[in-house]
Amino acid sequence: MNDLDMDFLVGSDDEGRPRRGSNTSPGRDSGGRRGRRRKRRRNRGGFLAPMLAIIVLIGGVGAAGFYGYTWVRDVMTPDDYTGQGSGEIVVEIKEGQSASDIAQTLQEQDVVKSVKAFVNAIGAAGKSASLQPGEYTMRKRMAAAEAVKLLDPDKRLREKVTLKEGLRLVDTLKQLSTETGKPLREFQQAARNVRELGLPSYARGKLEGYAFPATYEITPKMTALEILTKMVDRFNQTADKDDLQGKAKALGHTSHEIMTIASIVQAESGTKEDMGKVARVIYNRLDGNPPRELAMDSTVMYALNKYGIEASHKDLESKSPYNTYGRMGLPPGPIANPGDDAIQAALNPTKGDWIWFVTTCPAKRVTKFASLESDFLALKQEYERNKVNGC
Repeated sequence: MNDLDMDFLVGSDDEGRPRRGSNTSPGRDSGGRRGRRRKRRRNRGGFLAPMLAIIVLIGGVGAAGFYGYTWVRDVMTPDDYTGQGSGEIVVEIKEGQSASDIAQTLQEQDVVKSVKAFVNAIGAAGKSASLQPGEYTMRKRMAAAEAVKLLDPDKRLREKVTLKEGLRLVDTLKQLSTETGKPLREFQQAARNVRELGLPSYARGKLEGYAFPATYEITPKMTALEILTKMVDRFNQTADKDDLQGKAKALGHTSHEIMTIASIVQAESGTKEDMGKVARVIYNRLDGNPPRELAMDSTVMYALNKYGIEASHKDLESKSPYNTYGRMGLPPGPIANPGDDAIQAALNPTKGDWIWFVTTCPAKRVTKFASLESDFLALKQEYERNKVNGC
């Protein structure tokens, strides 16, 4: 009987005697060898089962991992449109809005699909701190990255309007109407809205003189009142910078009187260099001993809604309180909107004893000053000659 046959006969009978084929001799370890062979056969089957389980487990984890990654990716990636969008919409970014505030506005107007998509895009572009208030032309359903590109400050909808020094209010309102396309009556109504304009108390409820001349950025959505309020705000800033109230008091005048003087200085001066001297002539007349009439053609022309540097004899017959030939002192208020140079001249007049000045050559803006009446009359003759012969 071979070893294989003997493997099935190993054991003992019921009485404990060895069965046939059993060998208990210590010199022969056939039973040990057969045990090792049986263990090897069992191990071969035991190895395959755990391996199969591991393979199945890895496959399950892999599938779960794939679907888990897909789920996380979908959760972490915000909803976003693709492409450059279509149509056109004007979006306003307001002062003080954060990137997330702007994102909310864009989502509400269906420019971008989600707040998160825009916030991510603006962060990736490094432009969170460069967003500026204004109005922008956008498109509906844009990719967030494309929306960021259209919020470049240089692409804001705005128009620069330059208002020159010395413009009368009536002309300022006309220019604003022409350049913004808004009806003139809207500006006229806004100019009378004293409470909303933010005028200083010393303006006496009149906008003339306090619509500060400068270059302004005006957006399509700004109302006439907002535009004029912006101009008054600019005046108030200048008045604070110049310490208008403090210096006016030191000169013995009210702030309103200083602004009236500044407006006359602006209207009568040919150059910036003349302004301080013109201001001095005004003070010498007002504060002289005895005081003199101002006798300024510019105030008479304002009263008659005329333009030019020379009032006619008929013009001088005007009964208007702005006719400074027929009454003493300053007119009731400013005759134009002076710039900062004229305000500075009114607050800091050049030292001198001049009583008169004549623009002897208007074409070249040449103005000459005189302390004696005889010199003044000679300057008038020079002006008359230049009118005929040129200068």
